[in-house]
Amino acid sequence: MLTKLPSEKQMKFLCFLCCLVYFMSYMTRLNYAACMVELQDVLQIGKSVAGLPVTVCFLSYGLGQIICGILGDKFKPQMIMFAGLAGACGCNLLVAGFPRMEIIIPVWCANGFFQAMLWPPMVRIMAECLNDKWYKYSCVLVSMSSSVATIAVYVLTPVCISVSGWKSVFMLPAALGIGAAFVWFWNTRKLGADSPAPEERQKGARQKEAQQDEASEKDGRRSGKKSLFLQLAGDAPLVAILLAIILQGTLRDGITTWMPVYMSEMFGMSNASSILSAAALPVFSVFSVLLASLLLERLKNEVFTAACLFVAGAVAGVVMLMVFDGLPVVCIMMMTLITGCAHGINLMLISRVPGHFTRYGKVSSVSGILNSATYVGSSLSTYGFGAVAEEAGWLPVVALWIGICLAGAALTLLVRGRWDRFCRMPEK
Repeated sequence: MLTKLPSEKQMKFLCFLCCLVYFMSYMTRLNYAACMVELQDVLQIGKSVAGLPVTVCFLSYGLGQIICGILGDKFKPQMIMFAGLAGACGCNLLVAGFPRMEIIIPVWCANGFFQAMLWPPMVRIMAECLNDKWYKYSCVLVSMSSSVATIAVYVLTPVCISVSGWKSVFMLPAALGIGAAFVWFWNTRKLGADSPAPEERQKGARQKEAQQDEASEKDGRRSGKKSLFLQLAGDAPLVAILLAIILQGTLRDGITTWMPVYMSEMFGMSNASSILSAAALPVFSVFSVLLASLLLERLKNEVFTAACLFVAGAVAGVVMLMVFDGLPVVCIMMMTLITGCAHGINLMLISRVPGHFTRYGKVSSVSGILNSATYVGSSLSTYGFGAVAEEAGWLPVVALWIGICLAGAALTLLVRGRWDRFCRMPEK
């Protein structure tokens, strides 16, 4: 375990550093999707080919979440995060320097893995270095920083394209990200946020682990650590939560990726205007994260809160279905509501749920596994929504969004009671 920071001021500053790193991770990851409609014209490629870098990025990000989640519980999370952000910046520079799809696709795939080195170690640092109050604050603030970064990407992208061309969309975030990586590295060392726990805590952890191993042997199990993780996975409804997260990722990143193309094709907007319209999505997500946090304070159950947000997204989808090709302002509002609900679900299931595993020493592992599920859905939607739109138009795509929301609501409602019982269980 890491050392709990002693003062409120240090916790506040660590929260700021986490927000900074996560802000830059989004700046160096979403920029390709933001200028995808421009790249289709510049490189003369179709929607399916243009979406491939985003798809492989999501896939490698999802797989990397599992790997880096396990590594984040075993090695120094500060160093893992520094390497991840620096590597992501390098990938952005390569895309700007070699604008060919046969290079962009594998480079953006590598970017996905580098990005995966950020979230699971960060959750471990927040859960173990911050007290309960600041952990809750940091979950909300880090989620909001991703929304602010998304706004920045979709506002800056058309400006960069019109002023200096699409390459600056990758070069500017890369330069800022390298600076942020060194700010993170230097200041977390000064804070001691990456220091091991005191010897007494390490000794207690080793004694507890030995007791778990002994108990596991009596039960005829092979390994104490593995037994503990399997027990936790059995007690908590992780499979249902994973499926709900996949659905959430499908909505959040699918709509964010394809909204500029949708607005361009359905309403004849220019590339710059359609990209700028997508900035409305994260604007509301900032407020939706705050609203979701307030809703959780009333409902006291992350899974049930997620179910309510899925229902709200389905209602917004039905409204959009009725005006999908006639009222652009209403369409923007409804897509904004759906993605806002998805961001709130993300806060519940990916930021708050792993915190319940702190006492078992599995925060980073659980966080990595859960977050990986998001990008299974993201990769499916990035390619799938584009393929459906090419074959059948955008109406079936909007209908899919409604179906995804309803499926997510059903899943989370089914396991709300089981999750509540897990949260009330005594430590194993």
